[in-house]
Amino acid sequence: MKKCAAAKKCGACSSLQIPYEEQLIRKQEYVQGLFLKQDVQMTKGMKDPYHYRHKIYASFYQDRYHHMHAGLYEENSHKHIDSSACLIQHVKANQILKTICDTADRMRIGAYIEDRRTGILRHAYIRVSSFNGDILLVIVIGSKELPGSKHFVSEITKKHPEIKTVILNYNHEQTSMILGRRDKVLYGRGYITDQIDGISFRISSRSFYQINPVQTEVLYKTALELADLKEDETVLDGCCGIGTISLLAARKAKHVTGVEISPEAIRDAKYNAAYNGIENVSFYAKDITSFLKNNRTAFDTVILDPPRSGMGESAMYSIRSMAPKKIVYVSCNPETQAEDLKILKKEYRIKTIIPVDMFPFTRHVECVVLMSNK
Repeated sequence: MKKCAAAKKCGACSSLQIPYEEQLIRKQEYVQGLFLKQDVQMTKGMKDPYHYRHKIYASFYQDRYHHMHAGLYEENSHKHIDSSACLIQHVKANQILKTICDTADRMRIGAYIEDRRTGILRHAYIRVSSFNGDILLVIVIGSKELPGSKHFVSEITKKHPEIKTVILNYNHEQTSMILGRRDKVLYGRGYITDQIDGISFRISSRSFYQINPVQTEVLYKTALELADLKEDETVLDGCCGIGTISLLAARKAKHVTGVEISPEAIRDAKYNAAYNGIENVSFYAKDITSFLKNNRTAFDTVILDPPRSGMGESAMYSIRSMAPKKIVYVSCNPETQAEDLKILKKEYRIKTIIPVDMFPFTRHVECVVLMSNK
């Protein structure tokens, strides 16, 4: 096991000193506690659980000597911790964070101080493609502009040619949100591409895309194996994001309908479908609850992959009324997943529950549940 100097203060990797096999058992037991009358399979883990995060957020701050650092907040506080040597963040992302800080020091660009609303650099968001190593970098500022932005970007991209696009994001608001409402592409096309099981996906700064590419393939393969789609079946992919599950499912099903509240994500989903030559899909930029209430189409299979808050009662009642043959529910929060599925217990039976470890060394776990209509 590796050791992290900031582990006790950070709190993000609460299981860092627990043997990995034991972590997998604990996550299985956690899910089993939520589904007491069901058999939960062993958690699907990783061969190498370090540096798995291909999506990284960091906040900038300066020490008493005015040196720039990029880091996370200490658990239950607003104190910063340098994360440029983090054991779960992608190694290249850690290196880029260090370069940004060094460049800012040389150019005398200060960190944004939220309480005073002064300074410039606020956050960095980095996305690394596991397919080709391309990197998307978003620099978030709290000021009106980034002084010497061309030189700043040139210095970083020279040292890290893997960075294929740099986006400047403006966030002047007092908020815990990382990204502000306005973007400006400083370098490149504004997006990168990645692949899952041979299908290419465009990733922009606001795209939802899983953080762990190795386990993403495991997660989606598990979900689609449980769905056991046939070529004459129709599928609803609720909360479809940029169309990852939708396009993978379309290779097996007759037609897939993807629904996602984010217009930017649906734009990427449509692009991804066209780029991959997949025509038996339709995408709608709508709230899933309102879509289900107004839906008059019958679906053989429903696949759900909502945010941590879950689907909610209204959406689950609408799905129950729709009466699909199978429901595959993928969740990053098994607690809200278990609550949602209680609404279906009279008409559906749980057939399979499989936890997938997308977040080694943390308490979090993804969970895939297959339900069939009684």
